[in-house]
Amino acid sequence: MVFDSGVGGLSVCQSILVSCLGVRIVYVADNAAFPYGTKSDDYLRERIVTVLSDQYITHQPDVLVIACNTASTLVLPDLRERLSIPVVGVVPAIKPAALETKTGVIGLLATSATVRRSYTDQLISEFAPHCDVVRVGSSRLVEMAEEHLRGEAVSELELGEITSSFFSENLSAPIDKVVLGCTHFPLLRAQLEKCSPKGVEWVDSGDAIALRVKNLLEHLIGEHSSPSNHQTDKLIHEVIFTGNELANDFFKSMLCSLGFKSFKLAGRIRCG
Repeated sequence: MVFDSGVGGLSVCQSILVSCLGVRIVYVADNAAFPYGTKSDDYLRERIVTVLSDQYITHQPDVLVIACNTASTLVLPDLRERLSIPVVGVVPAIKPAALETKTGVIGLLATSATVRRSYTDQLISEFAPHCDVVRVGSSRLVEMAEEHLRGEAVSELELGEITSSFFSENLSAPIDKVVLGCTHFPLLRAQLEKCSPKGVEWVDSGDAIALRVKNLLEHLIGEHSSPSNHQTDKLIHEVIFTGNELANDFFKSMLCSLGFKSFKLAGRIRCG
């Protein structure tokens, strides 16, 4: 099972479907409470735990992926205490960006809340003390990713304005790595690449999460019988919304391009 506030976690699903052949995904989008950036931490903790506890009972997944930075920082301990399955969180890919930079200057593109959180400071202090880190927070970019999956046009001019701080002439050296610190943002990778200088790499956590999921599933297979996600001849993924179902033709075609070959959609699921 993969969870996010909206459709951003589908970028993580794409990596999982490439790495974990035969896995079936139940994707839960809490779009009834979108965007999370406007909600209090206490409200989100209670809501996320309630939604996922209900869906855990309904679907009995083998692994739960919290494909949302905000949710990961708020509810991982609670979920790991409540649920009897592995729970995988997501953090910005600052460590690999800091290891691979040649210029010593990296960017962090995340939501406004993520760039301000203490856990982000801790990640930078632990893994990138030798780097200059330019932080840009944007909630608008989350909305643009959601709009993109509905088939709406993405303004390259607006993207350029949002990311302009990364390419300022006032930096100590050119940025060569930009961390996509929100799972929504890889959905706009092609557009971001068009708006950036050559040689800039946009780094996300999708492959690392997929590798973790693969290892967990292989461990489950080794200890027990094959996970339940493998027990169907024809894999039919599920994409579930807590609010209105996003089901236009463009969205369905995007799901196919992300690796969801056979799927069913549902909206307005029960929450608590």
